[in-house]
Amino acid sequence: MTSATDPHPHPTVTADAPPPAPHRAPPDRAPRWSLPALIAILILAAVLYSWNLSGSGLNSFYSAAVLSGTQSWKAWFFGSLDAGNFLTVDKPPFALMVMGLSCRVFGYGTWQMMLPMILLALATIWIVHASVKRVWGHGAATVAALVLALTPITVAINRDNNPDTLLVFLMAGGAALALRAVRNGRLLPLVGSAVCFGLAFNTKMLQGYIALPAVFAVYLYAARPGLVKRIVNLLIAGVALAVSSFWWAAAVSLVPADDRPYIGGSTDGTAWDLIMGYNGLGRILGGEGNGGGGGGGGGGFSGTAGIGRLFNDILGGQISWLIPFAAIACAGGLLLRGRAPRTDPTRAALLLWGGWTALHYLTFAMAEGTMHPYYTTALAPGIAALCGGGGVMLLRAFRTDRRWAWVLPAGLAVTAVWAVVLLRRASGWNTWLWPAVAVVMAVAIVGLLVFRSATGLRARLLAASVTAAVVAAVAGPAAYAWSVPSGSGGGMGGTNPTAGPSTGSGFGGGPGGGGAPGGGGGQGGGGGGQLPGGTQQGGQADGQSGGFPAGQQGGQMPGGGNGQVPDGAGEMGGTAPGGTDTGSGTRPGSAGGGFGGGGMGGGASSELIAYLKKHQDGAEWLLAVSSSQSAAQLILSSGEPVISMWGWSGSDKAMTLARLEELVKKGELHYVQIGGGGMGGGPGGGGDVSTEVTEWVQKNGTAVKESDYSSTTGSDTAQSSAPSSSSSESNQSIVYRLDPSDVG
Repeated sequence: MTSATDPHPHPTVTADAPPPAPHRAPPDRAPRWSLPALIAILILAAVLYSWNLSGSGLNSFYSAAVLSGTQSWKAWFFGSLDAGNFLTVDKPPFALMVMGLSCRVFGYGTWQMMLPMILLALATIWIVHASVKRVWGHGAATVAALVLALTPITVAINRDNNPDTLLVFLMAGGAALALRAVRNGRLLPLVGSAVCFGLAFNTKMLQGYIALPAVFAVYLYAARPGLVKRIVNLLIAGVALAVSSFWWAAAVSLVPADDRPYIGGSTDGTAWDLIMGYNGLGRILGGEGNGGGGGGGGGGFSGTAGIGRLFNDILGGQISWLIPFAAIACAGGLLLRGRAPRTDPTRAALLLWGGWTALHYLTFAMAEGTMHPYYTTALAPGIAALCGGGGVMLLRAFRTDRRWAWVLPAGLAVTAVWAVVLLRRASGWNTWLWPAVAVVMAVAIVGLLVFRSATGLRARLLAASVTAAVVAAVAGPAAYAWSVPSGSGGGMGGTNPTAGPSTGSGFGGGPGGGGAPGGGGGQGGGGGGQLPGGTQQGGQADGQSGGFPAGQQGGQMPGGGNGQVPDGAGEMGGTAPGGTDTGSGTRPGSAGGGFGGGGMGGGASSELIAYLKKHQDGAEWLLAVSSSQSAAQLILSSGEPVISMWGWSGSDKAMTLARLEELVKKGELHYVQIGGGGMGGGPGGGGDVSTEVTEWVQKNGTAVKESDYSSTTGSDTAQSSAPSSSSSESNQSIVYRLDPSDVG
């Protein structure tokens, strides 16, 4: 898995050999091919991450929050979904801050939002390349950069506005700084590493800490200073970690509850509850709005929790291609460095990247809470570093020690066999690829064995064999990766981006996975099953029945949209809300039709939005709806603040009857949508609260008639969200007008 000409060999360890000399750093002069190779990989990655970006669907939940942040600095700081600051998203706001600043500078649109994320993704490749190069040399660094750039799920998520791209950048930066601190013994890189992980916490909370135990443990064991000094340095780094992790939550808590938005995803409106509950142990154990907790596991998006989850039909093609080789390379490398000094930087790097990979693997495999496939992108830097660095060590041992002559060929053979298995799962998709991978890898392994000890001219044939092995190993991931920008795969954008063809059942699927809660299976690709809202994993929304929690019929969305994927169905193109053209593509939530026509119950017809704006009468919010999905699409469609009463999961207690009466009495809100259900958590806010609000609105409000705003109908019936596939009244959405005089 690496270059045969790397100039920095490691000594071979035998039972009778003395301890190897400390590893010497590579010389300053790089091979002539090294920089061009890195530039080529970065260009390839830039194409994969940005090609046809305007045609990709982004997560409208975050798109709406970014838009709100460009309209209100308060919304930018809190991460509010709406510019009126009623409710925040269910994550800390650091990623939204980065995208929001870009949009404030360049204007609001797809490219403006995604530019910093693409740059951060490219910077992550550079960081991993530089970190691997310092320990193992240029050949290993090139392989690591290539593996990271072509990881399928990494390509998918780097084209989306979810926060994971920033998360991985910060964690990779923290790991690289920690390795520098191990090598030079200085405090500053260690503090910098802690700050990076603290900022990662402010990107996705506890997920940013998964690799942290490995980072601090490696420093404590392998850093140059004495034990007492190492402990003191770690304590100082711990203070930096705490400050950089909790500054936002502390700042939020200092603002009186009446002057700040409700913190989405929490049970009491505080950031501390969000940290410990929904975005904390709830992700691992289930519950707290995450589903699972009863053995089903994972919220259904990634299959049943278990040690083999990352190899199942859903996740296998996204991340697992090189996990077997990475494990073999890590174990082999540690054996080869078994008698090295405590401060050996090579062993330290193996322990850090191996610990990174193992901790992420176990966390994602066993998580009983919400587990989206794109979370696994956090594994990619560790896998890449181990394939590059560990692969170099196996190649050197392969050439110099007969006892190790079988390890590298065996690792490559396992890699090829697993690639064939993954490619054959994608029935009818690039059927020529798996035989090609098998043949090329077989030829490469034969070449390695034949030219193992070759010198001179024949050594070039050995280098060619190594190159062929690398090509065969990354061919499958590369095909999956290219399917995303080319549109040839079945992956979804927005809430659940994936790469490659459909091979799993998506909601509760994969080996041992069940169907979607509350519904039957779907079709498409290699498996059935649907995501919430009746959208198939890896497929397109079709509006078939089933697949939506809380018993919605016909794949009905909150607000009445049918068969749309949560948030991500609306495209984030270049047309900004309000009609300002900022590039090609379409505005998120710009779908026409009835109320709830665009993505997850989002969007309204242009006529209804125009009516609501015309009769807004100075109110802060255009409308109040049940879910954040509906609110996000309406914010993007109208450019106006819209209240989400119950949040993303439907369990937020953001809206109470007293709060609603206050808003109406002050003239800050005139319109409330009732009906259509909620996402995941039922009607929202706890059944008693939502029932109380619903009954009060129906009793005191005046239903908006379709004839009041529509020029194509003469109906005097109350406005309905969208044509429903069910006659059940609970699936109908009606907008009510409320005025201060309606408050008793």
